[in-house]
Amino acid sequence: MYQTLLDVIDVGVHAIDTSGKTMIYNRKMTEIEEMCEADVINKSLLEVFMFPEEKDSTLLQALLHGTVTKNTKQTYFNNKGQEITTINETFPIYNDENQVIGAIEIAKDITKLERIIRENILLKGDTKYTFDSIIGHSEALFEVIENSKRATRTSSSVLIIGETGTGKELFAQSIHNGSQRSSKPFISQNCAALPDNLIEGLLFGTKKGAFTGSIERPGLFEQAHGGTLLLDEINSLNPALQAKLLRAIQEKTIRRVGDIQDKKIDVRIIATINEDPVDAIANGNLRKDLYYRLGVVSIFIPPLQERKEDIPLLVDSFIEKYNDLFEMNIRGISTDVLELFFEYDWPGNVRELEHIIEGAMNLLDYEDTITFSHLPIPFRKKTHFKETGFSSSQNQLVEQKIDDNFQSFESHMEEAEKAYLVKALKQHDSNISKAAKSLGMSRQSLQYRLKKYGVK
Repeated sequence: MYQTLLDVIDVGVHAIDTSGKTMIYNRKMTEIEEMCEADVINKSLLEVFMFPEEKDSTLLQALLHGTVTKNTKQTYFNNKGQEITTINETFPIYNDENQVIGAIEIAKDITKLERIIRENILLKGDTKYTFDSIIGHSEALFEVIENSKRATRTSSSVLIIGETGTGKELFAQSIHNGSQRSSKPFISQNCAALPDNLIEGLLFGTKKGAFTGSIERPGLFEQAHGGTLLLDEINSLNPALQAKLLRAIQEKTIRRVGDIQDKKIDVRIIATINEDPVDAIANGNLRKDLYYRLGVVSIFIPPLQERKEDIPLLVDSFIEKYNDLFEMNIRGISTDVLELFFEYDWPGNVRELEHIIEGAMNLLDYEDTITFSHLPIPFRKKTHFKETGFSSSQNQLVEQKIDDNFQSFESHMEEAEKAYLVKALKQHDSNISKAAKSLGMSRQSLQYRLKKYGVK
């Protein structure tokens, strides 16, 4: 009865003995702190958890000083380094001789509430992302984050290059929130979402009487004054509008449609493009002079297939997100699903991965783990017939190498990728553009990989 009671109550219960080792750790506490009972029971509190200072542990204060704590917020870290925030009621435990023999804590989880409050503080207009929102620890991503952080120090224009679904707006908002303009507006506009006759008035504003039905309306440049204007898919603008945009950036003035007066503006421009700028210029989708003006700072976001080591972290993050939204308690994905995710090429990048996790969680019933049968059917069909790009002889060579000298998964994937890139270059006489096209990637993406593996 005692154990059942501990496991069904909707508060966390954590008790320690005189040596500071955990004696009681109920089911709700495992959920709050995202840890297993075996990680905590019979282990010292400070061995498992990290507090900013020892005095910040209400349990230790109760044990060492007999301190009673009521309705007190406590922030600390679990054994995975994740931040936990709770509201605690903590009491010392006495024996018949009135000696402290332990301490017990009753905790309510407010971790999610704290996160929401923090995001709302950072909202500042329409932005909610900071560099802390970017998930991953791969070397490729780390380099991009560091370059993006340096871009927060100035007001120079930024061009963010990346395939669809890589998180370009996330980086744009992070740059804005990390800059001195963070308290000013952040306005985003997808240039492909509106026809040319509307986008010009939307960007630069309109003068009353300029055309039938026109009114006095400020454009996005004026609305973003002092802040940041994100122009998504800049290569979708027609050349005439690109020329007008170039003039606005250079002169720091705009002219409303139908007006004869120029207005001064103070706006930082961040633009995104979902194709290689060299290809966009060659295809007539991007003016060369605008590219040079926007690309003062160029940030290339690697596709997910170039940072697959980040997949487990991304999966955990998306599961946590949809656990909150769907009020579920999914713990993770099966080993075979993780292996499948590592093998897949992810043409839709991080956005595709998120949609796969969301779709799978909609198919779960009472299970707490996502298995292959829960994955969306279109994805399952694609992975069944996915080609690896290696001939049978190459596969045999790779398998033989693994048998002779077993490597980590990451090392094996890097060697296989390097060999494949070298072969593609040889087939196209070291022409990077042709090799990149045959591999289905951008020229800049291929150059990044070649540099990474020291291929000249």
